[in-house]
Order: sequence, then structure tokens, then C-alpha cells
Amino acid sequence: MLFMIIYTYEPEQRNETTKRRLHRQRVIPEGMKVIGEWSFIGGGRGFMVVDAGDPKLLLRTFSAWSDLLKFEVFPVIETEEIMKLAKSGYIDIEEAPVI
Repeated sequence: MLFMIIYTYEPEQRNETTKRRLHRQRVIPEGMKVIGEWSFIGGGRGFMVVDAGDPKLLLRTFSAWSDLLKFEVFPVIETEEIMKLAKSGYIDIEEAPVI
């Protein structure tokens, strides 16, 4: 399952966050794969997409950073997959509200 992670940190934690990332090898547990990671140019925020068969792997991975970073985790699905589900009738698009 894919998860979008948004992590944030306070400006006063920038140096410690950067030092830790530079000097500590990131450990990705078996069963989890990092698809991509991006940093906000203005600082204070980053984005990561991971594929994890078990959501508990996220807890294990990010708990080591919880003293510096705040995490928001969202399960996501590729838009193409949603379109396939709609086309197959799995998603009832006739009854879906228009937003």
C-alpha cells in the first residue's frame, strides 16, 4: 500500500534535523520501499511516498525521528487505479456527489 508522508519541523530544529540526516544512515525495514522524497525549498517541510505492506512499519521507521519531526501519514492510490475502478463499476460514479 502506498502512503504519502508529510513531515514538518520548527525552524530552530533545522540544524539538528539536517545533522542527524547527514550522520545517521536511514534504516528502511524489510517490507517497506521509499518511492521518493522531496524537500520544500523554503525549509521546514518534506514529503515522502513509501510502499509498505504493513502500516506498522511506518511507526517503526519514523519513531526514531519523533523528537524532531511531526508526521502526517495518508494512504494514497494512483489516480489511474481509481479510473480503472470507476470504469469497471466498482465505484458508482452515477451516485457520487459533485464537489
